[in-house]
This record gives sequence, C-alpha cells and structure tokens, in this order.
Amino acid sequence: MSSECQGKSSWPELLGQPGHVAVATIERENPLVKAIIVPPGTSVITDFRCNRVWVYVDDNGDVNRVPVIG
Repeated sequence: MSSECQGKSSWPELLGQPGHVAVATIERENPLVKAIIVPPGTSVITDFRCNRVWVYVDDNGDVNRVPVIG
C-alpha cells in the first residue's frame, strides 16, 4: 500500500537508533509524514495513512521495528 504514498516510505537504517533521533530523521527525509513514538505495550490505530509513521521503541527508547508509512 505504501506505493500510493509520496516520498520515502521505509527506514530500515533506523533500527536500534534512539526513538527521538528516528522521528527527526523520518520527518526530515519525508516532510509529508508525522512520526509518532510508540512505547512498549501501547496500542495504535490500525488504519492505513500516508501521512503517519509509527516508531516502535523498546524499554530503552530505541527503535525495534522498521518504521514504515502506515
């Protein structure tokens, strides 16, 4: 589905990086999206959106899933 979205849509290079660094990088590389940190155990809305990137982090605040548009 991300092929219908504009700009960069996936950031595998951010795995293991601090969440706040990932948010800044994502929003700089694709200004059409809002990156949102998701702490462990937090539920998120599952609808697909081209303007949103969930940034899942571990207990240390580091990215533990590849951030993708959705």
